[in-house]
Amino acid sequence: MKAKIRQLRQARSRRRMMARVPEATAVLMNPTHFAGALKYKSGEHAAPICVAKGVDALALRIRAVAEDHDVPVIENPPLARALRASVEIDEPVPPEHYKAVAQVIGYVFHLQGKIKAN
Repeated sequence: MKAKIRQLRQARSRRRMMARVPEATAVLMNPTHFAGALKYKSGEHAAPICVAKGVDALALRIRAVAEDHDVPVIENPPLARALRASVEIDEPVPPEHYKAVAQVIGYVFHLQGKIKAN
């Protein structure tokens, strides 16, 4: 009975997480194994927030949902692995990853025309 309850909770949690992928600013990927979706709004967040993360099949589902909703998917294997290991869902990115994440977010904003190139 406890295992079934745990399974149901995990399924609900996974559905909530996948529902938040479309509101992400970017999805960081290791080509097939790791994915992490980050959300950042200037003035609203002090640091980007992890809204979803997954491994293998879940990572591919995160990528598919992101592509279906025109969320940029950036392949950066070292950063994707580091974020997978160091950040939990609904938590901000740790300070040691600020520089790398800022470069990715800046690139995404540049692609979307939210900032101009220097």
